[in-house]
Amino acid sequence: MTLADRDRPAAEGRLHRLADRIGGLGVRARLGLAALAGGLSTAALPPADAWPLGFIAFTLLLLLLDGVRGRLWPGFWTGWAFGLGQFAAGLYWIGVAFFVDAAAFGALAVPSVLGLSAGLAIFTGLAGLAQARAAPKGAGRVLFLAVAWVAAEWLRGHLLTGFPWNLAGASALAVPALAQGAAIVGTYGMGLLAVAVFAAPALLLVREPEDRRPAAITGGLILVVLAGVGVWGALRLEAHPTAMVPGVKLRLVQAAIDQKEKWRGGMKAQHLRTHLDLTRGPGFDTITDVIWPETAVGYYPQQEADIREVLAQAVPPGGLLITGAPRVEWTRPPPGAPAGTEPQPRVFNSVMAIDDQARIVGVYDKAHLVPFGEYVPLREFNPFPKLTAGSIDFTPGPGPATLALPGLPPASPLICYEAIFPGEVTAGSAPIVRPGFLLNVTNDGWFGLTAGPHQHFASARLRSIEEGLPLVRAANNGISAIVDPLGRIVALLELDRRGVLDGPLPAALPPTLYARLGDASAAMAGLIVLALAFLAGGWGRRKRQRED
Repeated sequence: MTLADRDRPAAEGRLHRLADRIGGLGVRARLGLAALAGGLSTAALPPADAWPLGFIAFTLLLLLLDGVRGRLWPGFWTGWAFGLGQFAAGLYWIGVAFFVDAAAFGALAVPSVLGLSAGLAIFTGLAGLAQARAAPKGAGRVLFLAVAWVAAEWLRGHLLTGFPWNLAGASALAVPALAQGAAIVGTYGMGLLAVAVFAAPALLLVREPEDRRPAAITGGLILVVLAGVGVWGALRLEAHPTAMVPGVKLRLVQAAIDQKEKWRGGMKAQHLRTHLDLTRGPGFDTITDVIWPETAVGYYPQQEADIREVLAQAVPPGGLLITGAPRVEWTRPPPGAPAGTEPQPRVFNSVMAIDDQARIVGVYDKAHLVPFGEYVPLREFNPFPKLTAGSIDFTPGPGPATLALPGLPPASPLICYEAIFPGEVTAGSAPIVRPGFLLNVTNDGWFGLTAGPHQHFASARLRSIEEGLPLVRAANNGISAIVDPLGRIVALLELDRRGVLDGPLPAALPPTLYARLGDASAAMAGLIVLALAFLAGGWGRRKRQRED
């Protein structure tokens, strides 16, 4: 027997005692450690990309849930505390938006971030409850946690308008080859792999001899899948060098207008002039099309012909200006309305394409509106005001659309955070025309120099990989970029920089498996992982029963 063999039982004993101490913590200590681990898990995601911290965070979560096995509410509150820490650390930047008008909203910043985090943590609480109640013992509990976690993420992305921000699968962006797995199973599916990998150290802590072989096989399987995705992704990146659409050169304008100044009275004309001056700067004669960010135009171009004439100055000959701008419709009084009832306005947050003859040749209305930013939910019962300018709520558009653009491939417009929703960034599959690129216009100036704009950009890049479509992203205050259909950055203008970004338009790839199947591919992967979880968990149980 070697010294290493003699020392191994002692080392395992120390690890088991540590696991016992973690699992046996009292309520306050358990919830506090869970919240700390949740905050730590955020660092494994963009922009920090400190993925090794994910091992600590999710292994701690699993050990804490082991300690409350079979107990529903302790499992829920442990998962909830982890989520509270994760969302408070990951979404702190939302509080910055309340200080754009500090006098009116500043006092709401901290309560709003904590309230949102507490609400979103209900979903991680459900994952904790499922883990404590239904997870198999031994190696299978690691795989079960991955399924429970991603199921909770999917619910978070779809219920109550959805908010799929900082999904676990986003951690794959730190390794571009691994991120290519999103083309097969999407970001939700990559979350299965991420959580299984991060919780895998718990496989070293199995105690019973009959559980060790399933733990070793489970760990080996996780490593094989991880390596397989990485190798396939590296080959995919090598096989698809970035190709460009011939004859197209874009200019993205990032005016970096301070949000406190953006809607200040009397400054609309100045802001419009800023965009025009940047657009017509050096190199304008080499550009085919120009893209301005969300609500770059503070006027209503459809109703104001003189504004359209001004905007036409930003259009290269034969090209287009694609810009964010509000749009208004006046609704007729319904039949039977009292005499004298006035028409009511419906305001849309829109993208408009304008040609060099000052004609609007394409319009898209934002469908997925931001609660309290663009509308007040249950306004008749809700005392909280809208944070953005104006008292009228925006009206949602009909949903994802493919916009035909003269001289350009068809585009799938995405305004602001519409780009964070996996599987919801295009109008669909055949017979609908597949878009040639994702067009994301946004205004992240609300959130200052924080992690928020970086997280937003990372999520938009994942949509490119999922769909096999390039991304063109114009932001008021960063991050503006051109990204190829494998998520590689072709050109980028950093946060808080005023300027223009000139670059070609990458060509689209054929539809990916995820583009064809959507979240069904992640669901199939989840069912396979769930079956393996119970297979691994049942192996040791069956062996114990045979021995008994």
